[in-house]
Amino acid sequence: MTTALPSLTGLSSSLSDQVTDGALPLAVLVAALAGLVSFATPCVLPLVPGYLGYVTGLSDVALEERSRGRMILGTLMFILGFTAVFILASMFVATAGQIFVEHRVLLMRLGGVLVILMALVFLGAGKQRTFRLPIKPATGLAGAPVLGAVFGLGWAPCMGPTLAAVLALNLTAEASMTRAVTLAVAYCLGLGLPFLLIAAAYERWAPVSTWLQRQQRAIQVAGAGLLIIVGLLLLTGGWDSMTQWLQTRLIGNWEVPL
Repeated sequence: MTTALPSLTGLSSSLSDQVTDGALPLAVLVAALAGLVSFATPCVLPLVPGYLGYVTGLSDVALEERSRGRMILGTLMFILGFTAVFILASMFVATAGQIFVEHRVLLMRLGGVLVILMALVFLGAGKQRTFRLPIKPATGLAGAPVLGAVFGLGWAPCMGPTLAAVLALNLTAEASMTRAVTLAVAYCLGLGLPFLLIAAAYERWAPVSTWLQRQQRAIQVAGAGLLIIVGLLLLTGGWDSMTQWLQTRLIGNWEVPL
């Protein structure tokens, strides 16, 4: 028990430092918005009923008539599955950034270029693909986390534009393992919260789905705009400048109580 305390203290201190310097809240907001945009894309939106049916167990019972508690629990486990995948991906990029720390500026600018290119793909300049894994998880609650992990791995190429922006934020001056985990969780909250809300009120999903499908182009343009802004900030070094401005002008001497 005592050996775990220094580790927890270090984690809290690291998180506190990043919150108070203004860098982390801004990055978390971008990551959460990127996750929300990912959910509303053609990669994910049309598949929502299928996933909800799979995690609650395939049967002849309509989704509207299934146990709401079971649907919510299955969705939570599904979200945990893809969250684990994206956390590992974020930690991998952060580790690479730490290994090549002397080339951080170059990596950050290359990341900015990649994010801008991904924005063009998001607008339709390229084809977003999925990767089908030869894995068929069990239906129902037992297979929900595995299905979430398969979703995270198989649909990562299709969600690549928005995911790339989040991963690229691990190459900035404030990069750390704590930040990598936090950004991945924020992205997964943006992506997963709509799943959870739909599971809690599935009977209201049809009109919302219809509206979102009608707004597909607007969502693409807005998402691409967010990606281009993040890409340009990374490419020009504006991200570091903006977080420094936040630190000196907005955050000041504010401290997080622990």
